[in-house]
Amino acid sequence: MSKRVLVRLAGAALCAVVLSSCSASGAEQPAPQFAPRGAAMTTVQPTRQDLTNSVSLSGTVTMNPVFGLVAPVAGQVRFLDLDEPDATPDEPFRVGSVWKDGQPHWFTAPAGSTFAGRLVDERSDVTAGMPVASAKLAGYGIVAEIDGKQAYQISGGLASVRAQIENGPGPFPCKALGTIAALPEGTVPAPPAPPEPPANEGEPPVPPVEEVEQPDPAGDGSAPTGLRLVCTAPGNVKLINGAAVTLDVVTQRAANALVVPVEAVAGGQGNGQVEVVEPGGARRIVDVVLGLTDGKVVEIKSGLTGTETLSVPGPDLPPAPPGAGQESEGAK
Repeated sequence: MSKRVLVRLAGAALCAVVLSSCSASGAEQPAPQFAPRGAAMTTVQPTRQDLTNSVSLSGTVTMNPVFGLVAPVAGQVRFLDLDEPDATPDEPFRVGSVWKDGQPHWFTAPAGSTFAGRLVDERSDVTAGMPVASAKLAGYGIVAEIDGKQAYQISGGLASVRAQIENGPGPFPCKALGTIAALPEGTVPAPPAPPEPPANEGEPPVPPVEEVEQPDPAGDGSAPTGLRLVCTAPGNVKLINGAAVTLDVVTQRAANALVVPVEAVAGGQGNGQVEVVEPGGARRIVDVVLGLTDGKVVEIKSGLTGTETLSVPGPDLPPAPPGAGQESEGAK
């Protein structure tokens, strides 16, 4: 082959390289921050912080609200014979007890309230946490109706309640009274009947209409009145009957919890997985037990020591097996 032919071939190859380079530069390229599928985009390390879960409720300032007293343990209930007080008690007082293993476990009404009635019969067998008596607060309280779906969320969080009155004072601590469990029908007193108009002079008075007791539609009087939270404000907070209130109920707390971003975790409801990146670049999937979350971070209760490096996003969930989710014949 002559030198002239070799020069032509080399020139053609050079042009091909140049054209290829020019063509590649004009084509759409992936953004530089994008990485191949499966590559760790970001890595994070666990940190520690305090976490809380809370539920927001809408309430109202209410006069003389009724609340329930619960059995402290499972056993047989015994009530005390209480006399009508001359004044509102300024100290807590015993209402009755639940006997278990030959020992009484007392349940009491708080100061500033009066006994409103029994919710179960004398010597009834009750379970722990079951409403057994009702009490009525003397004065203003804050009452929030509770959705049934929220009941289990806040059942253990009544020790920490904060309130904000709309266009009024707050936020301030609100001390919870009794239980959120629904009380049997009839434990909340009905509003008093309006006064009868006076008779005209010279006319005989109108005899009162005899009230006829209506049958209880529930049969045993166990129809619920609805779940609600009753709490009291500090004495220096001005309350107006009927004012709207927002309550913040802290349901769970975790102090100095080991947390990671929610994006680093696959799974939920107590169990999940994270992808640990080793110093050499190798990766491994680790099962973890999850705790509280505020929507940004999630508590790692076990599975990590806190020194690991994790990939973000977390591991993908495994694909469903073939045919999963398809309706089988005869299932229609």
